[in-house]
Amino acid sequence: MTTITDLYPSRGATEVAVPRQDPVFWGSPETRGPITPAELQGYERDGFLPVEELITEDEVAVYRQELDRIIADPATRADERSIVEPKSQEIRSVFEVHRLSQVFANLVRDERVVGRARQILGSDVYVHQSRINVKPGFGASGFYWHSDFETWHAEDGLPNMRTVSVSIALTENFATNGGLMIMPGSHHTFLGCAGETPADNYKKSLQMQDAGTPSDEALTKMAGEYGIRLFTGKAGSATWFDCNCMHGSGDNITPFPRSNVFIVFNSVENEAVEPFAAPVRRPEFIGARDFTPVR
Repeated sequence: MTTITDLYPSRGATEVAVPRQDPVFWGSPETRGPITPAELQGYERDGFLPVEELITEDEVAVYRQELDRIIADPATRADERSIVEPKSQEIRSVFEVHRLSQVFANLVRDERVVGRARQILGSDVYVHQSRINVKPGFGASGFYWHSDFETWHAEDGLPNMRTVSVSIALTENFATNGGLMIMPGSHHTFLGCAGETPADNYKKSLQMQDAGTPSDEALTKMAGEYGIRLFTGKAGSATWFDCNCMHGSGDNITPFPRSNVFIVFNSVENEAVEPFAAPVRRPEFIGARDFTPVR
């Protein structure tokens, strides 16, 4: 058996901050793709890349229609891949959407999408996670500050920071309707959170985070050092961001919904192993164990 060193200890007795041990951009300067060299420099520095129009207005209409169809289907609510709001009992997220829908499967394979992931990660990629997020107006709850990699490492067994996410807006992101916030440059530091991972933690964490949540003191320090960037944009815009970015989003108390499709690409050279800090693996619809490259 191959022993894999845990480069990023977390979920211990105390919170720890350690420098990133992995590259941010895994390709080479000669690697061709949709991202320009200047954009790659910004991504490496800040941990994110906004794209003003990843998909067209006509395409947005197709994906919005498919999102509405999935959410309205009674079978969706009964599916374990659906997460509901604790208070309103409305559907909050639907996972593994690229397997539930051919429309979203085609989006994953779109070269404008997967091509950027391959370019950043310097290899073929597979989908570690996909979901649609529905944030209706008048009270949809946000996502507290966290690093995705902390969870994917601790609970899914991703060894290295060779994973990138894209959030594609299917509604307009205003400054007021619970948009994505990122601390620029925070991806250069790994924050290992304190506290053991409860069994079946995912059932609670997908509605309200607890394990894997940074302390107020650590967040205050990071926000002071890095600042906070709020992302706005038209439907069809997108934000690519590194797996270790400290990010979150606020509640949406406006009348304007905020829906997006969220895709996580992981390098085929960074396959998940056993969890580094959890008693059991999370379900495969949250952390994939099928490492087939996207073609």
